[in-house]
Amino acid sequence: MANQIRLHIWGDYACFTRPEMKVERVSYDVITPSAARGILAAVHWKPAIRWVIDRIYVLKPIRFESVRRNELGGKISAGKVSGAMKRKSVADLYTLIEDDRQQRAATVLKDVAYVIEAHAVLTATAGADETVTKHIEMFKRRAKKGQCFQQPCLGVREFPANFALIDEGEPLPPSASSESEANRDLGWMLHDIDFDHDNTPHFFRAQMKDGVIDVPPFYAEEVKA
Repeated sequence: MANQIRLHIWGDYACFTRPEMKVERVSYDVITPSAARGILAAVHWKPAIRWVIDRIYVLKPIRFESVRRNELGGKISAGKVSGAMKRKSVADLYTLIEDDRQQRAATVLKDVAYVIEAHAVLTATAGADETVTKHIEMFKRRAKKGQCFQQPCLGVREFPANFALIDEGEPLPPSASSESEANRDLGWMLHDIDFDHDNTPHFFRAQMKDGVIDVPPFYAEEVKA
């Protein structure tokens, strides 16, 4: 596909949290399309474009590890934020970390590596002079230099993502997974959030074949809200 990019990402740990786990974090088996989109946007994003994930290559065997992480027990309520905006003061808009810190168990992924294959589309906010090619080239230049707007992460901020652009015609990094590990039904997985309709999550049945997950379009029939 024209104007497609491939980005190699890897890291020591990752946690792509399953939303059905309410108390302790448990990661999906692999990176979600939503998390992959976030990594691309961390390298290059403008309101004029939207990243669309086409395919995810899983390069390492799926391995889990149980860890304990420091997290906050709560968060600042929307009511407090709204009140601060009305008062035009943030004097009481804070959380005392020492009073609210909790240690929770988490089941995370260990030693991960993926290739994200994606393309960009223009949004309704794109100007007349905007083109997809322009933004693809900007992304490639930034990725080659290791530049990013913010540090990409593998699900949570504690797990930073390393990244490297794969040029057109360049072979993919070799897979370390066996044949049995590279073919499996991963079950229902978060595709992305529909921010235009009450932040509704959409899910799809992820199938990994030969280490590759083909991601259906967001509004495809097999993607369910």
